[in-house]
Amino acid sequence: MAEHRSNPPCSLFQSWRRQPLIPALILVVLGALGGFLQVASEVREKKTRQFDESLLLAMREPGDIADPIGPPRVEEIARDLTALGGVTLLSLVTLTSFGVSMLFGRKRLAWLGLASVVAGSFLTDILKSGYNRPRPELVEHSVRVVNSSFPSGHSTMAAVVYLTLGILLARTQPQPSVRVFTVSLAVLLTVFVGCSRVYLGVHWPTDVFAGWLLGGAWAVLFWLVAIKVDPRIKS
Repeated sequence: MAEHRSNPPCSLFQSWRRQPLIPALILVVLGALGGFLQVASEVREKKTRQFDESLLLAMREPGDIADPIGPPRVEEIARDLTALGGVTLLSLVTLTSFGVSMLFGRKRLAWLGLASVVAGSFLTDILKSGYNRPRPELVEHSVRVVNSSFPSGHSTMAAVVYLTLGILLARTQPQPSVRVFTVSLAVLLTVFVGCSRVYLGVHWPTDVFAGWLLGGAWAVLFWLVAIKVDPRIKS
């Protein structure tokens, strides 16, 4: 009787054994995308209206919903924070990262990062047009807006850019404390940008939450692709 020999494990599972965090990252991407679709479904069915209104009004002075809560200085800080998620600054950050990566000889990573940001921007615009959710009408907008509300473009793109750069920079650092600091800073920037959009009255809270989910999934997906494109990127 011929001896039965099992087939060798496929290269995918071999890769996962070498880099065991990869399956967890895939689950993060799937979970975040699933969360985004769930929020989007509830927004489309107008199930989040009460939650959105209550949280938006909680950031307004009692008896004067035209005035964001806190002294004028806080509103000025919010405008500065929201600018961190604007097209101009994110473009400068992306181009700077692209240039530095090219100078260090990591051309594939540089082009992949640029492609990720551009594709993420196009995806956000498509989703905005598709859902076409109106901006909050309860309060006065403290900054100018020109397109629809869902998902928040500032929140999505802040997550795409800052989390992508933070994760990749962290993976190049040998010290755990530096890794934690780098990723934490990227997360804080993303959170501050999103919260400022609600505080300034230009987005519903679910717009921002959906943007965080989508942008976070996009950043982790980029990380997975970068591991394959540039072997020096560790999982």
